[in-house]
Amino acid sequence: MRIYSATDVGQKRKMNQDYVFVSQEPVGNLPNLFAVADGMGGHNAGDYASAHAVQTLVSQIQADADFNPIKVIRHAIEAANTEIIDQAQRDEGLRGMGTTMVVATIVGNYAYVANVGDSRLYVVQGQIRQVTRDHSLVQEMVRLGEINAEEARNHPDKNIITRALGAEKTVDVDFFDLKLEPGNTILMCSDGLSNMVEDRKMEEIITNPDKDITWKGDTLIREANQNGGKDNIAVILIEPFTNEVETC
Repeated sequence: MRIYSATDVGQKRKMNQDYVFVSQEPVGNLPNLFAVADGMGGHNAGDYASAHAVQTLVSQIQADADFNPIKVIRHAIEAANTEIIDQAQRDEGLRGMGTTMVVATIVGNYAYVANVGDSRLYVVQGQIRQVTRDHSLVQEMVRLGEINAEEARNHPDKNIITRALGAEKTVDVDFFDLKLEPGNTILMCSDGLSNMVEDRKMEEIITNPDKDITWKGDTLIREANQNGGKDNIAVILIEPFTNEVETC
């Protein structure tokens, strides 16, 4: 398994509210764990929300005796949601904070994926395919046929999300399971990448046969910044069926 992970503040923001976690080693009963979170909130609340939510997720997974990956991830996300709400109630400076989250674990030939918000997981083999579904106002408009995907890309309300950790006492989590094939690459990212780089360009970068995973990850971030870098950028790339690890 080869792994790349990085965050970048982008060109417009002063603070990085994105947070990534990668572990090829077991975390609790999960054989590995990958997470991207994109925080929101004034002052330091957004970066606290994303970091604290992922740290809570990891500690909960470490303590969970269950072996079902979906149950383990669900319990951990629910605990992270409760923790974000509790912290916001205790500290006036953290009021209104929240975070998106996309989480994955790879068990054998399957990836088990969970998401809340608009941080995404894609699988790439020749073509790029978005596995997760955005929980956003604009995506709801696309699903209802009110606008098309191209209009959604430049819609003024594209950053309004309909689900987040910290928003409600109960959190609605979407789950996906994905059969992996040799040659697959998994991309997990915040909207600072997906809003700045078109899917076709991400596909072109990731499928370049002459470049390694570090070049591909660095190039995705550079492309987002060259296109305006309007938000923080978080990227995880995973090549599941290799024996060597490269991290950044």
